Amino acid sequence: MLYGICNLSIVPLRLEASDTSEMVSQLLFGEHFEVLEQHAKWSRIKLQYDNYEGYIDNKQFVEISEDMFLKLSNEHKTLSGEILDFFSDSKNNLTTIPIGCHLPFYNKEHFVIGSHSYSYDGITYSGKLSKEEIINKAFLFLNTPYLWGGRTPFGIDCSGFTQMVYKLCGYHLQRDAKDQATQGEVLSFIEESEPGDLAFFDNDEGIITHVGIIMKDYYIIHAHGKVRIDLLDHSGIYNLDTKKHTHKLRVIKKII
Repeated sequence: MLYGICNLSIVPLRLEASDTSEMVSQLLFGEHFEVLEQHAKWSRIKLQYDNYEGYIDNKQFVEISEDMFLKLSNEHKTLSGEILDFFSDSKNNLTTIPIGCHLPFYNKEHFVIGSHSYSYDGITYSGKLSKEEIINKAFLFLNTPYLWGGRTPFGIDCSGFTQMVYKLCGYHLQRDAKDQATQGEVLSFIEESEPGDLAFFDNDEGIITHVGIIMKDYYIIHAHGKVRIDLLDHSGIYNLDTKKHTHKLRVIKKII
């Protein structure tokens, strides 16, 4: 089995082995994975963080040993905490990174990938934060434009948004809304929910296609056109701009 790690800021994960194929997700710097298939230009991979699969360009990652993969999987993770920042290598070359990147084996403003050492002196997050912090971290993404497959403050989809907010707070969510809906405890009524709980919404076929984070006073923050705040009622999401319901409520889950 081959293993790899993302050594660039943001890398597309594609449905098929082509630059023109749909982007299903993104890898952020420091995320590691198994290589399921390797071809001349593309590799099909499975991310260690959420088991998500897709194709990545071979020029956009570096191979690591199985031993390094296991150490990365078991380490106490430290994440970059600035909306946009940079780190430097031993030659003072700079690389920009968005919030939520892994900083492998971070210690005293330094981290390492293989034999290479890097410096990062920005804000970091590590360990589990209180449930109250979920809304604070969600606000960091407010007005981020919607991007199918996106996971950064420069473009994000609904489940990428919830996954990244929870990740910054030290909690694990799956990548897609339908999979996130299998996690946690079902709540019977909106009135039972707390800020930080998740609301899921389905389409006419009953498939869960949308997710948002519940706030106090029956508001919800979610990615729809952009990361925005709307009202949540027993029918679903009521868009404060269009004065119409946009999503049909399916279930509310308490993850924490």
